[in-house]
Amino acid sequence: MDTETRYNLALDYLYSFVDYSLKRADQLAAAHFDLARMRQLLARLGQPQEAYPTIHVAGTKGKGSVSALCASALTASGRKTGLYTSPHLLDFCERIQVNGQPIAHADLADLVEEIKPAVAAIPQLTTFEITTALGFLYFARQRVDAAVIEVGLGGRLDATNVITPRVSVITSLSYDHTAVLGNTLAKIAAEKAGIIKPGVPVISSPQKQEALQVLERVAAEQHAELSLVGIDWLYAPESNSLEGQTFRVWQAGMPHLRLKIPLLGEYQVTNAVTAYAALKHSGFNLTDAAIAQGFENVRWPCRFEVASRAQPTLIFDSAHNQDSFEKLTAALKTYFPDRKIILLFGASEDKHIFDMLNAMKGIISRLIITRADHPRALEPETILEAARRAELLYETVTPVQAALHRALELAATTDDVIVSAGSMFVTAEVVNAWKNRRNNG
Repeated sequence: MDTETRYNLALDYLYSFVDYSLKRADQLAAAHFDLARMRQLLARLGQPQEAYPTIHVAGTKGKGSVSALCASALTASGRKTGLYTSPHLLDFCERIQVNGQPIAHADLADLVEEIKPAVAAIPQLTTFEITTALGFLYFARQRVDAAVIEVGLGGRLDATNVITPRVSVITSLSYDHTAVLGNTLAKIAAEKAGIIKPGVPVISSPQKQEALQVLERVAAEQHAELSLVGIDWLYAPESNSLEGQTFRVWQAGMPHLRLKIPLLGEYQVTNAVTAYAALKHSGFNLTDAAIAQGFENVRWPCRFEVASRAQPTLIFDSAHNQDSFEKLTAALKTYFPDRKIILLFGASEDKHIFDMLNAMKGIISRLIITRADHPRALEPETILEAARRAELLYETVTPVQAALHRALELAATTDDVIVSAGSMFVTAEVVNAWKNRRNNG
């Protein structure tokens, strides 16, 4: 059997289990999450997650960027570094990487075959639990020196929350997955704070007071030192362009360090400072030179990624809640002042559509509503009411490939910037459609 057939059969096997990323919010809210199944599975696999030190990253927005920055710096320091993230953009194997390279299709297929007996012995395992175990096992087999583990959903009951990391990280908290995590910032913060372990230092990005109070309380209960970006770790943006941005970071009374990142948007400076603080508290003893090199070399696609600068200007983004749309809008005003936006937009259910669109209302010239080929994707008709409330000029175009074609038509007669946002699933399909268009001339 050839490698791609084996790989696709492995994916079919993984997706044959309950995959809550494909479930609607009401099903997700009623789900029974606990860590017992995960612990049983890892015990059968020989506790692979204990074979290497880790950094654990939770949060509503920015956790993927912080994870990528930490992993890139660890790799630049000469360490063999694992990175576990979700969801993937174009290929399932993106979720499990070593030194920036996704696990090979053949290796994933081999590992899936290997773990089937252990999985069969434990009822009700989910796709994400099995995938997380595969990541832990692959990192152990690769003998990584360190691994950065991104939380999937929440924190307290997330399948990744079986590790005892060197440092726990909580990035910006805002409203998302409220049907599962709670409808107040305090409830959401309590779920995210579930990754805080006894005596393990915690780094937090700047938080609203309601969320911060919860993090402070949980950290105190766990006797975990809490360091806050913006208070314990100070920073100042310096310059920005489409090539990247520079900033300074320091602690009170200490020298300033200048760093550069290719990631765009002022919020990415905050993410980079959070990653820097996490690395400094991790006990890995990275030099500033290694961190600087890692940060400058980091790649994290579809986070204000400028895929084309002119004819047309096209940006891939992963914003999917009000807070991230506000940050996306600020970035667009910074890098493309006085230009209007053609927004390619789709969303998953359990999202506050009006708040997302309203955050960008002032710069949208045309909203193109579309739908990703995904079970949780909202039908365009569901988005229309929010578009009308926001008083936007809109049209509906499906599938996503046709929506991109329509956006390119509109951009050809204007100076407008095309932006894909609202759902990672939509943006992934826009990326594929754009690549196919470029490859086919």
